[in-house]
Amino acid sequence: MRQIPFKTFVAACLLSVGAVLSADEGMWMPQQIPDLAAQLKALGFAGDPKAFADLTGQPMGAIVSIPGCSASFVSSDGLIVTNHHCVVGSLQFNSTPAKNLLEEGFLAATRDEELSNGPGVRVLVTTEVKEITDEIAGRIDAKLTDRQRFDLIERRTKERTAACEKDGSRCRIASFFEGLRFFEIAQMEIQDVRLVYAPAAGIGVYGGETDNWQWPRHTGDFGFYRAYVSPEGKSVPFAKANVPYHPKHFLKISPNGASPGDLVFVAGYPGRTERHETFAEVKETTEWEFPRAIRRATDSLAILEEVSKGSKETEIKVAARKRGLGNGLTNRKGMLAGLVKGGILAKKEKQEKELAAWIAADAGRQKEFGDVLPAFAALQSESEKTRARDAAFAGAAGSALLASADTIYRLSLERPKKDLDRDPQFQERNWSRIKEAQERLQKSLDLKADRALFRYSLLEVAKLPEGQRIAAFDRVAGLKAAQSDADAGRALDVFLDRLYSGTKLSDKDVRLSLLQKSTAEILARKDSFIDLAVALAPLDLEIRERRKQREGARSRLRPRYMRTLLAKNGGLVAPDANSTLRVTFGRVEGVAAKDGLVYLPQTTLAGIADKNTGSGDFDAPKKELAAIEALRAGRKSPFVDAKLSSVPVNFLSSVDTTGGNSGSATLNAKGELCGLLFDGTFDTIASDYLFDPVKTRSIHVDSRYILWVMSDVDGAKNLLDELGIR
Repeated sequence: MRQIPFKTFVAACLLSVGAVLSADEGMWMPQQIPDLAAQLKALGFAGDPKAFADLTGQPMGAIVSIPGCSASFVSSDGLIVTNHHCVVGSLQFNSTPAKNLLEEGFLAATRDEELSNGPGVRVLVTTEVKEITDEIAGRIDAKLTDRQRFDLIERRTKERTAACEKDGSRCRIASFFEGLRFFEIAQMEIQDVRLVYAPAAGIGVYGGETDNWQWPRHTGDFGFYRAYVSPEGKSVPFAKANVPYHPKHFLKISPNGASPGDLVFVAGYPGRTERHETFAEVKETTEWEFPRAIRRATDSLAILEEVSKGSKETEIKVAARKRGLGNGLTNRKGMLAGLVKGGILAKKEKQEKELAAWIAADAGRQKEFGDVLPAFAALQSESEKTRARDAAFAGAAGSALLASADTIYRLSLERPKKDLDRDPQFQERNWSRIKEAQERLQKSLDLKADRALFRYSLLEVAKLPEGQRIAAFDRVAGLKAAQSDADAGRALDVFLDRLYSGTKLSDKDVRLSLLQKSTAEILARKDSFIDLAVALAPLDLEIRERRKQREGARSRLRPRYMRTLLAKNGGLVAPDANSTLRVTFGRVEGVAAKDGLVYLPQTTLAGIADKNTGSGDFDAPKKELAAIEALRAGRKSPFVDAKLSSVPVNFLSSVDTTGGNSGSATLNAKGELCGLLFDGTFDTIASDYLFDPVKTRSIHVDSRYILWVMSDVDGAKNLLDELGIR
């Protein structure tokens, strides 16, 4: 594959940009921002756009990734700010029935009091990005089968990753523009990450599921970590002797927040958007995947609510999972509403028909691109034949014990191989992660909850029709096609009694020891969950093999599909989000929510007091309510907005973001942190599939509210001093 110079490619992607793209659309690669200089100047930006392209400079050198979220350094001593919901796992890990940090929050008065988050929480600092398209996708023999093509690309990716990681970096090979371009991303991985501060749930989760994805919001969604390294500056696991990491760059937190009309940038790691999926793919998501996900999340939440009644210990263990399920449920409902009622699915169909007509209208285009859409349709049709069975099989892995058994068994099969021949998931670079996951599991594993959720998933397996049956489950659990729910339930109860009484995998030490054992040693234990994983392994392998075959076919088609879109639209196609570092920008502004209703772009402390009921989702801490009353009575605060006569809490902006952007730094035109991105709005969540340039808004917590809570509510003077706030 001929490699196009990056600047030439970007220029093509920006042709006539002012006439076609919304000023706020696009989760841009940092390297692309200098080519948007004219657009930024028109928005009033007077800074140097080239600063965003320097990943080791200011401000991008301060932006980091943590599990599932974005974050940023805010002091020279490795202090990190992110969202409250991004530190929930750490609060849960350190909670007990006697001291529930999930509810009470946490503040370390000194650095000695900062809490280890246990294994698995890491900070990734990007150090270098380089294009390697030719090395991954170049010089591939067109005669290779789809599976051979997949294997070749996977092998090249593993070889390149291994070479990149020789200096101790953590590296990733990322595909951009649907496999049209590949980039190698090197990161420093910090292993010792400690919990420093998170406000009480009545601040950090204020509004709960009632307000989730809604506006107006009054949520203090922020929390702080600190990164530690060895005295020599090396990344090592938690140790008392470790010292704070000193980043080369960190962000200054602005005490002035953001105001209506301000230009703001968001820098972070957006997870995934699907704006370049085909109509058939989006149709399946709309008609099958999302309705199923909504049903399962609703049922799972009800199950967890029931099993945790009367047990503080169980409540703590399932708390993070419940919040994740609740957030995902609301997200999927909003996505589905946007796809159907919002007309996005219909618009996708119209776009694809226009694309097909454009291809058919020219003999040259027909020759170059004519087979792309039909080939995609064939792949989609093939995958849908077994989707019910494959999804039910994947859902059954919702049992943490079955997932552990599968990991232990598969690792034993992969370990004897040469590292480059191993499945990427089980290469040596991931062994420490596998071990950490099994260690961390102990803090969230509740056998009653695990069994209840597993039983629910197996009832779905029991309902599969002939031709879609999972023979291994039928055999070991006594399930049959067309079996009544009552009969299936009785058979499953007998099976689950036997399964959970015949395992030792709920013991952390047992799980960790088995990670080191050979396949023969593991099988000799006759553990019921491992025996089940072995019985299910042939179907698991079959599903994975078919997936690799399809991915090999897609690796031929998707780059050509992107070339088709680029050619039709004059190059106006932005890369989908893929969990890599991105920059997006827009203004602080409200939105016309519906006919006759306009949302203002800011909320204040007044809304917290107005909403407060003293229970449920609206139960602000008494000390916060007292601080609000003190302001009303005349107490002075540098964080009061003179125009609002109150402290701003949250604000709306027109930036383009998605999941994974949680905790992303919201920067003002000076590059200062003026807020944290934490949510989107319900009626435009489906912009992941088709961007809405009129109504799409993101929700941020204002830096003034963060600083006011730290100062007037929680008395975090030590951290304010560190942040340089007087």
